[in-house]
Amino acid sequence: MSTHTVEKIGGTTMSRADALLDTLFIRGDGEGAPYGRVFVVSAYGGITDLLLENKKTGAPGVYGQFASEDSSMGWSDALDRVADAMGEVHGRLLEHPGDRRSADEFVRDRIEGARTCLLDLQRLCSYGHFRLDEHMMTIRELLSGLGEAHSAFVTVLMLARNGVNGRLIDLTGWRDESQPSLAQRLDEAFADVDPSREMPVVTGYAQCREGLMGEYDRGYSEVTFAHLAARTGAREAVIHKEFHLSSADPKLVGEDRVIKIGHTNYDMADQLSNLGMEAIHPAAAKILRQAEIPLRVANAFDPDDPGTLIDSDTSGPARVEMVTGLPLLALQVFEQDMVGVKGYDAAILKALTRHDVWIVSKTSNANTITHYVNGTLKGMQRVEKEILAAYPAAEIQIRKVAVVSAVGSNLSGLQVARRGLNALAEAGIDPIAVQDTGRHVDVQFVVSTEDMAEAVKTLHAALVETAEDASTGARRNRVA
Repeated sequence: MSTHTVEKIGGTTMSRADALLDTLFIRGDGEGAPYGRVFVVSAYGGITDLLLENKKTGAPGVYGQFASEDSSMGWSDALDRVADAMGEVHGRLLEHPGDRRSADEFVRDRIEGARTCLLDLQRLCSYGHFRLDEHMMTIRELLSGLGEAHSAFVTVLMLARNGVNGRLIDLTGWRDESQPSLAQRLDEAFADVDPSREMPVVTGYAQCREGLMGEYDRGYSEVTFAHLAARTGAREAVIHKEFHLSSADPKLVGEDRVIKIGHTNYDMADQLSNLGMEAIHPAAAKILRQAEIPLRVANAFDPDDPGTLIDSDTSGPARVEMVTGLPLLALQVFEQDMVGVKGYDAAILKALTRHDVWIVSKTSNANTITHYVNGTLKGMQRVEKEILAAYPAAEIQIRKVAVVSAVGSNLSGLQVARRGLNALAEAGIDPIAVQDTGRHVDVQFVVSTEDMAEAVKTLHAALVETAEDASTGARRNRVA
């Protein structure tokens, strides 16, 4: 039976790696410590934004500028900014001048190699026989790998300087002419790895012929992490975050009122993913669930706390585990002649899929179909135009709303919808809609965006805090 764990560290947390040396990387259980752990690392915070595009604002990075400029060299200047940002990060994290020089040389080699590649491709595509758009996904993958390779390399330097036998496992395929499958890439990389004697530090991006970016885009690192855990037969998969997985956002509800979730299951994790609160990428959760590997979500900066264990156990007590809100757009399609006619919903779904709009929930009646979606107004205007082309008589309304969801692995018998509606009424909040699928895992309250924050606090007080007080006589397991 395997005794090692596979552990994932996100970009924001990686940027504070110096604070984690003693508490996370070097810390152990006293028996073979600090080994028996494999770390999968993301690029340092902000680096992937500079390489691709800003995840929040959409501002183009190297990739975005290269894609939009046929002959300009603006992308090359953007690549210089990436090199500067990488140097700033490892210059702060690495104390020894020799380590800094090694990191500088590593960055120079990767950045200049990527620059040469992009220049050659730009020249090649100046001829009419070659099309740049046919190579853009490959370029996106090449650039993504730069960030993870940098953070993994620097981490190994930090470990070595502190007496830990770290080993860089570079899955990015740098200067590798082969095109292995992901399984082959992982198996070959770990053929001679012994986690009991060394600490592998693995790039979150893995180059493979399946093309992780094409299917998962920037969620690829968690998919690599899950596949690695499954293929190496890990005892447990661990994701280190900067916070505890709690019953609500402490900044919104108050740190003295939220409750840390100690144990839940993959069904609950799926519901959170659907609401944009990813404990783990849904594809990664599926891989771990099928491999029967439990997942632990831990606070990297609270090493003495065991975190939240997520597994396939469905026998837990009935309770609301989390209340969370998500701003959305409501796409309402009304067509008087819809009743009794098939195909309307299929056409709407096709338009939403074509324009990459994420569907969170939907309702329908005889002549109205409403989708609650996560997308941009610009994208929704394209969807509206496409639907009207198919159904000219339809009346379409798009408005901003919010979905506040009470989620739990087992809500059976709790009368969440009734209790939630009563609480909202007492708070003077009039919900637009309420949805309960009957699976007893979540109840969704659709409210105006202005009421979202207050609805979260109200429902948390009624469904989580009151239940906790009733069952224990006092609040316990508070995060603060």
